[in-house]
Amino acid sequence: MKGIILTALAMLVIGFSGNGQGQDRIRWYTFEEAIELASSNPRRILVDVYTDWCGFCKRMDAETFKNPDVARYINRNFYPVKFNAETRDTIIFQGYTFVNEGEGRRSAHQLSIALLQGRMSYPSIVYLTEKAELLTAVPGFMTPERIEPILRFFGEGHYETKSWEDYQETFTGSF
Repeated sequence: MKGIILTALAMLVIGFSGNGQGQDRIRWYTFEEAIELASSNPRRILVDVYTDWCGFCKRMDAETFKNPDVARYINRNFYPVKFNAETRDTIIFQGYTFVNEGEGRRSAHQLSIALLQGRMSYPSIVYLTEKAELLTAVPGFMTPERIEPILRFFGEGHYETKSWEDYQETFTGSF
């Protein structure tokens, strides 16, 4: 009995120790949670704008966001948000109230329109500063190898000192 209890306790400790297990999956936040976290502990925000019907969005979840290297990097460098572009939720952001006024299926939420600057393409990854200022939105499905330079460009602040073109010339991937 004592051995079973010690084994169970050891498994719990290993599971919560942060030795990769918990970091191998992305810890998604709501938009409001990410904004709040960034205000008290500054970190850039990554927003995965998706829809339920988007096949490439599902593929990106399965192939890219479940990649342990991608998940660890995103968890360490961003507050990641999973945002359904067609949600019916009311979201208050920077003093504005955003809703989905559309009728019927596949109507876009006002916040998704603002984040994507009207270019409604799914999936799209939106990158925001620590102060929730829009850096850019990158549309389309990306493999771990394709998303890595973009994650590092924004996650490590290279965009502040280099152009994307200059950064790409010297980038060496590790995923």
